[in-house]
Amino acid sequence: MSLEITGIIIASLPIATGQGKNGTWKNQDHVLETADQYPKKICFNIWGDDMDKYPIEIGQQVAVSINLESREYNGRWYTTAKAWKIITSGNGVPAGNNSYVPPVNVPAATEEDNLPF
Repeated sequence: MSLEITGIIIASLPIATGQGKNGTWKNQDHVLETADQYPKKICFNIWGDDMDKYPIEIGQQVAVSINLESREYNGRWYTTAKAWKIITSGNGVPAGNNSYVPPVNVPAATEEDNLPF
């Protein structure tokens, strides 16, 4: 199963590395915010050589193809969104600047919007 999600990169977490039975591994998590009416933040993961193949900067508009994968550990289930293809557009904010805040569009209130909350 493959999904494609589009949005703006709002955070890049530090690169994680380690030693496994097949040698050294590395991965990095990035957070994308969708441009839906009710924006969602989605954390996805890039592994190994794909990190060099798809360099990502905060503020970039991207389309990320992901596979969802779940695994059980000590009776709890954990799900990961692993990126396998990333298409970028726009230049983004220079790397290392994690202060990017996406614009928020708030529609003007009308008389029909008189909700109690």
